[in-house]
Amino acid sequence: MHVHLLQHSPYQGPGRIADWLDSMGHSHTVFHLDAGELPPRFGDGDALIVLDGPEGLADERTRPWLRAERKLVAQALDGRKPLLGIGYGARMIAETLGAVVGRGTVAETGWHRVTLAPLTPVDLPETFEAFMWHREVFALPDYALALGQSEASPLQGFTWDDGRVLALLCHLEATAESVAALLDHQPPPEGSEKSPHAQAPAAMLDDPKRFDRLAPLLDRLLSQWLRHAAR
Repeated sequence: MHVHLLQHSPYQGPGRIADWLDSMGHSHTVFHLDAGELPPRFGDGDALIVLDGPEGLADERTRPWLRAERKLVAQALDGRKPLLGIGYGARMIAETLGAVVGRGTVAETGWHRVTLAPLTPVDLPETFEAFMWHREVFALPDYALALGQSEASPLQGFTWDDGRVLALLCHLEATAESVAALLDHQPPPEGSEKSPHAQAPAAMLDDPKRFDRLAPLLDRLLSQWLRHAAR
């Protein structure tokens, strides 16, 4: 299987996803939209992952890739191939499905506990810790099933079309290296300095085992999601 990944920032990349795809025998191509690369054609890949990226108003004047990317995401939703969005990508999927996307009450950064929604089809522990880096949130689209919630964000993701489409606000793909790069080069989400749900940068990296615990969660999630490619 060949997976296309859309990247929007040099410091918000695939993280552990790339290693997982390689380990499972899948090929992949990362399209660096922020560096001027064009999105792929919909028919060229078997699945599409839209990675995290900048928050704020989605403006085609400052994000020249945006129009083509929106068209690609709409094609993916209308098609039968697996589609995964993380952070920015999840917001784009929600918006394309007609859900409201906007600024949340507070920023949420660092490590926070997610509680699964009762009806979610996703096979993950009832509660787990995940990495967060956002202020913007989204509402649940029509015909979607909520994935879960954290204390600060009542919707941490959703599935749509029987799990073929998966949107995640939280980050299971994070590694110590990817978080360090984020902290070194990316400004924190707006309002982080006053948010009770924004963790101090040092605390985000103080326990390497947190990143190790994400690995089996990502494995379970991606394995479930890519089953749709074989249908």
